[in-house]
Amino acid sequence: MPPPDPLPGTAYGFEKTANRLHAPSYRFRAAAHSSKLIAGGQLSDTFSSQTHAQGPSAPFKVLRVALPSPLRRLFDYLPAHPTPTCGWQPGLRVRVPFGRREVIGIVAELAYGSELPRTQLKSISEVLDDAPLPGDWQWLCHFAARYYQHSLGDTMQLAMPARLRQGHPMAGRTQTLWLPVETHDVTQLQRAPKQAELYALLRQHPHGLPGRAISAHGFTRDQLLALQKKGFAHSQEVILTAPQPASGNLLASPSLPLNREQATALAVLHEKLDGYHPCLLEGVTGSGKTEIYLQLIEALAAKGKQSLVLVPEIGLTPQTLARFRSRFRVPVVALHSGLTDPERLDVWEAAANGRALVIIGTRSAIFTPLANPGAIIVDEEHDGSYKQHDGLRYHARDLAVARAHYHNIPLLLGSATPSFESLQQALAGAYRHLRLTQRPSRHPPAKLELIDLRHQRRQGGLLPGAIRAIKSTLKAGKQVLIFINRRGFAPTLACHGCGWIAECNQCDSRMTLHRQPSLLACHHCDSRRALPDACPDCGSGDLRALGSGTERTEETLQGLFPNVTVHRIDRDSTRRKDSFEQLLKEIQRGEPCLLVGTQMLAKGHHLPHVTLVVVVNADGGLYAADFRALEHSAQLLEQVAGRAGRAAHPGRVLVQTLHPDDPHLGQLAEHGYSALARNLLEERRIAKLPPFCFMALLRFESPREEAALALAQQAAQALRQWLKAANLPVRCLGPVPAPMERRQNRYHIHIMLAADKRSQRHAAANWLVQWLEANREARKVRWSIDIDPQSLA
Repeated sequence: MPPPDPLPGTAYGFEKTANRLHAPSYRFRAAAHSSKLIAGGQLSDTFSSQTHAQGPSAPFKVLRVALPSPLRRLFDYLPAHPTPTCGWQPGLRVRVPFGRREVIGIVAELAYGSELPRTQLKSISEVLDDAPLPGDWQWLCHFAARYYQHSLGDTMQLAMPARLRQGHPMAGRTQTLWLPVETHDVTQLQRAPKQAELYALLRQHPHGLPGRAISAHGFTRDQLLALQKKGFAHSQEVILTAPQPASGNLLASPSLPLNREQATALAVLHEKLDGYHPCLLEGVTGSGKTEIYLQLIEALAAKGKQSLVLVPEIGLTPQTLARFRSRFRVPVVALHSGLTDPERLDVWEAAANGRALVIIGTRSAIFTPLANPGAIIVDEEHDGSYKQHDGLRYHARDLAVARAHYHNIPLLLGSATPSFESLQQALAGAYRHLRLTQRPSRHPPAKLELIDLRHQRRQGGLLPGAIRAIKSTLKAGKQVLIFINRRGFAPTLACHGCGWIAECNQCDSRMTLHRQPSLLACHHCDSRRALPDACPDCGSGDLRALGSGTERTEETLQGLFPNVTVHRIDRDSTRRKDSFEQLLKEIQRGEPCLLVGTQMLAKGHHLPHVTLVVVVNADGGLYAADFRALEHSAQLLEQVAGRAGRAAHPGRVLVQTLHPDDPHLGQLAEHGYSALARNLLEERRIAKLPPFCFMALLRFESPREEAALALAQQAAQALRQWLKAANLPVRCLGPVPAPMERRQNRYHIHIMLAADKRSQRHAAANWLVQWLEANREARKVRWSIDIDPQSLA
């Protein structure tokens, strides 16, 4: 287990620990004071004696509180009276005066003395907790705030449920159940027929009925209380979320048999269940990675240990949750953005108290406290959804690595197309590399068949050969997935007379034509406007939709196959709650149909009746400016191809492209993702790009281009001078305009930092953040820092 770290708020040096993770723990050396920590990341319940006291007067006790503020500092307050039952400890939520209002913060540090005299300090208004928030949660917040150069107060606010931010107690909701009292003397109820009926109802439900269900059967509360008074019923208060399961078998359904590769991988995982053991499980789509997750969790649950399972999208949560709940009798809970605030607090509390043994969640679930952690599993670990793109720009996979190391527990990263960061760690031997190359169906994964788009007429983006293949597949009673990663009807509306193109008034982008409803929309700033009747430049009425989106392809297929159901699955068609889940249930019935969808369909969904996948255009990421674009494009193609042939029948994948001779696309088609990834990794090594260097991206944005550029130039010049004086080998690139310079009527300028060592990158980023916070001009420009950026956008 890595040593506990001191809290943020002081000047730090950096020293890397021995483990080589792609999001490693660091030991931070506090330059100003040395508050001690106890196990679990909490400060000891004593006040630090090494902080500054003012003048000759005796030192006084101070609580340093993390508040919801972008300022990267703690705020000093005097302790309130009376002292909390548990004593003053880090992790206690407190209500404090802040300016003209009161806010809720978290005690982060205990100290003697302050930079301000005692007379200028305000006192804590109220203590909200009898015990501090979980220690592992505190440690992770401190780590994330340090690593991602973010305010500790903002980090803690983001990492806790909304109900805790609002001051509610950390307690799960309960409900009252009414249970029958078994007795043979029922003669007392002969003159009370309704009570007799109620007693009979309760006996049909020996595990209890809530009052609401009893009322729904037509009984009143008075009848229930009369039954209780006569000794025929009693009430019991039970926790609503993750109640203690009945004793018995751990499994609700038996485990599935494993093939040789699966059994070998599981045996490796069992070698070190009680220590940090990072493994990359690289398995072709449909190879049974989830079954390995389930059997690993079974072994841990038998010891009473908890497992945290991360999935990339909320759309995968119901599917994963259903499979896990059908396997286990132990409580399985979910954490995602679709929960209400009370539901989210219920799950958080159940995990913190150890009742929930399996926690499944999306990105933010990495901050869930665990009472008895056993393992962390990150499914589809390559997926970009694990990266937060605003506020605290954390990466859930990287925090999972740091957290598993802190808890000294196994870490399992699963993917058919591993990220280059994880793959390089596996190739270097830092992670155990486990491979699954076979599917239970015994059919090999379908190879990509490249089809030349050049000089061929298309209907809704589809070539005649693809349409014939679709017709043949439907005739055989199977399903077809048409993948087109563009929402709307067409990406461009243009005038055939003068060449005018509908462009966004707020962004450097073109408006997308939609037909449902009929309008022009920008997919970057979400601005919308009505369709013009004529060209605004020349007055011509010959306006044409150029290119194809999901709506146009859907319309074309409905015309070509009028007797076949066409399901369009994109962000526009699945806005209603549970609509995506309902569509998947209908698809999995197995009736022949056509699925037209974006990357929502490519992320881990099991579609057993799909035997043909058609990729309308594979060229989106081949020549993009972002150096990661080819990696992400290859992952997406491989993932969507993996939806075909997952059951009894082999699959086929047709990939339409304007560049069939591209060497990277050819290698992906002929030799698969693994071979392409190794070649691209070698290119990255030569170019000194991640994962062979460590980056930070500083973004400046302002409605005035000259203001953003001027501040960026000052920052870059000051940083280069400091790097030279400090003799720190960090490359400072820029300032340069962002790939899309104007977005939402704001101009975006970038500065990129790159270093061969993570500690060097952090030192430079930390200095630059402090310089900006002290610069008055920086208050007029919005700026942010992104550690380990996944996109240059």
